[in-house]
Amino acid sequence: MERRDFLKQSALAAAATATTRFAPAATPKKPIARRPLGKTGEHLSIIGFGGIVVMNEETTASKNIVAEAVDRGINYFDVAPSYGNAQERLGPALAPYRKDCFLACKTEGQMKDDSRKQLEESLRLLKTDHVDLYQFHALTKMTDLDKVLGSGGAMETMEAAKKEGKIRYIGFSVHSAETALAAMDRYNFDTVLFPVNFVLFSQANFGPQILKKAQEKGMGILALKAMAKTVWPEGQKKDHPEPKCWYQPAAYPEEASLGLRWTLGHPITAALSPGDEKYFRLAMDVAQNYQPLEPHEEQMLIARANGVEPIFHLHNDV
Repeated sequence: MERRDFLKQSALAAAATATTRFAPAATPKKPIARRPLGKTGEHLSIIGFGGIVVMNEETTASKNIVAEAVDRGINYFDVAPSYGNAQERLGPALAPYRKDCFLACKTEGQMKDDSRKQLEESLRLLKTDHVDLYQFHALTKMTDLDKVLGSGGAMETMEAAKKEGKIRYIGFSVHSAETALAAMDRYNFDTVLFPVNFVLFSQANFGPQILKKAQEKGMGILALKAMAKTVWPEGQKKDHPEPKCWYQPAAYPEEASLGLRWTLGHPITAALSPGDEKYFRLAMDVAQNYQPLEPHEEQMLIARANGVEPIFHLHNDV
């Protein structure tokens, strides 16, 4: 090799080494932000891990997605007995991180005995001695509320379990604005979990009244259906491309991202995504780079909601 070629190659190698040495490292994604949960003193990640994500998944896959979620900053996990085998999958996967996470569970039991049985079974499956938040699941009718708060109702289980240290906070999830408002009037709940969604707010006036009252009471506000769009067409109700989603989600990924950002722009603590893994991963991406919607983005999103059939309606004028 001639001397000038050797010097040229040496210079190039030195330049490459210097470039590598001094090049800035790839900027790591910031962890998902946290917000206060009402008056509880807790701070939860603005995206929650819905247990349906691990329903029917293999054990290894469940452990991997839980580990990734924790690594990206998620500390809020929510599950229910009605989510198939989700409790069985989530319990072992969450066990290594349990002390640093906020675990919410639910009961469909409306009476004292059946709700106690569900609580004890959930604790067993979730591999824990307590859940942080225990919720009445999907209160829909006023008669449901009457049962859980009445004599021999499930509230007796919740209050006893709280004294025993098996639950820390008491909340409810709801699909009825009327029932939600009545529940908040009749009991000092710590949290409410309900749909906060661009189609529901703009096309059905469903949700603003719940949000307003929960704020007035200083409750922790947890959001469902941020990435929802509408009902499935009649012929697709049982045969559609999203087996973990009973409603039709917003179009992936742009509309779903806008919908989630719209929800996060409201005074909520955290939002739960659809159970499909791709939507959950999208939700984590949005949360790690969260920016409120610009006015033109919100106008575009609401325009897409015009005339769309909402997944819930008001039962009465509330």
